[in-house]
Amino acid sequence: MAKLNREDFIAALKEMTILEVKDLVDAMKDEFGIDPTAVAVAAPGAAGAAVEENPNKNVVITAAGASKIKVIKAVKDLTGLGLKEAKALVDGGGVVKEQIPTAEAEEVKAQLEELGATIELQ
Repeated sequence: MAKLNREDFIAALKEMTILEVKDLVDAMKDEFGIDPTAVAVAAPGAAGAAVEENPNKNVVITAAGASKIKVIKAVKDLTGLGLKEAKALVDGGGVVKEQIPTAEAEEVKAQLEELGATIELQ
């Protein structure tokens, strides 16, 4: 059997449906006894390289703190939500701002923490 080069293999994968690819992965597990989806190969010299971090963050409120009304008003202003929706977000916790630049996320976090809220960046 002729050996497939990388380009031919990738071209063949592009022609497959997702179910065919799943069957191929399962067959590789059976044939070689390994899970190809769990294999991580590091490039030479990349062992000490930092993992590329997502430049965007989610601002998540975990607790309103003592000044709950001020936090609700701030969340309302930041998000454009109505008062009822902002209160529900503050009471239940959740994402205040989603996928915003890290610098902006830090500013929002500082603003809400100044009012007494507990905030996480994810």
